[in-house]
Amino acid sequence: MRVLVIGAGALGGYYGARLVRAGVDVTFLVRAGRAEQLRRNGLQVVSPNGDFAVQPKVLLANELRESFDVVLVGVKAYSLDDAMAQFAPAVGASTMVLPVLNGLKHIDALTARFGAGCILGGLANVSAGLDADGRVVQFMANQTIVFGEITGLLSERALALETLLHVPGIDVRASEAIMQDMWEKFVQLSTLAGITCLMRASVGDILAVPNGEASIFRLFAECCAIATASGFAPRAAFIEFDRKLFTTAGSPLKASMLRDVERGSITEAEHILGDMANRARRLNIDTPLLDLARAHLAVYEVGRRRGSSAQ
Repeated sequence: MRVLVIGAGALGGYYGARLVRAGVDVTFLVRAGRAEQLRRNGLQVVSPNGDFAVQPKVLLANELRESFDVVLVGVKAYSLDDAMAQFAPAVGASTMVLPVLNGLKHIDALTARFGAGCILGGLANVSAGLDADGRVVQFMANQTIVFGEITGLLSERALALETLLHVPGIDVRASEAIMQDMWEKFVQLSTLAGITCLMRASVGDILAVPNGEASIFRLFAECCAIATASGFAPRAAFIEFDRKLFTTAGSPLKASMLRDVERGSITEAEHILGDMANRARRLNIDTPLLDLARAHLAVYEVGRRRGSSAQ
C-alpha cells in the first residue's frame, strides 16, 4: 500500500517516520519550507526508544496528481479545511482516509467532502512535539493508533491496514467499536483540556488545592453525561482508567491545548470544548463548568487575535 501522510508535524512526522523506517512506501504532503528542511536534514525523531532519522519522500500540494491507498490525516482541527483541499487529488475510489484528529467534528467534514465509504474513524495517543530544529521529539513512550470502520464492522481493508501499520514504534489496533473509542477520548480530552486550561495548571497542581479534585470530576461528569445521552456511555474500564489519571498526586500532565496557550498559539478550543458544549445544548444537558472553560479559552483567543493584528 502507498501511504500519504498529511504534514510532517509531531503526529504525522512521528508515525510517518516509523513507517518509512520499516520500509513502508510513505510520502509526506508538506509546505515548501518544511519540504526544504526535510530534504536538507531528513526527518529526525528523538525518542525514549532510541533516536533515528529517515530521508522522506515529500510533495507540495501543487505536485499532487495521483491517488494513494491510504491518506493519514493528523493536522490540527482548525487546519482541516485547507488540508482537505490540498489532499483531495489523493483520494480515489478505493482510498482509505484515516483521520487521527482530536474530537469528532472532523468525521462529518471529511464525509461531506469525500463520502462515507472511504472514511475510517481513528485516534492516536502519542506525546510528541517539534523542537526548534524541526525534529520530532517523543516525550513519553506512548505511540498508539486505534482505528476502524465507522459502522463497527471489522472489514478486510481494516485488517490489511492494521497489518501495514504494525511496525516497531507503533502500537496499532483495529477496533470494532471505534466510535465508542473516539467518544471516550473526546470525554477525556475535553476534561483534561477544560480543567488544565481553566486553571492554567497541571493535574498535579490542581489536585494540590482545595476543591481541585472535585472540580476535575465535576467537569468529567458533565462530559460523561453528554456521551451517555449521545448513545456512547463511557465503559467501566475507561472510567477507572481516567479516575486514576486524574487523581495521580504530583502529576505533570497537562493538555496540549494548555501548551498552545502558554506559547500564545491558536488552540482547538472551539473544535473540542465548543463542539462538546454545543452537543450538550442540543441534548438539554446543563454543563456550567464546561461552558466556563469554553468561555475562558474564547476570551484568550480574542486577546490573541488582537495582539496578532497589532503587530
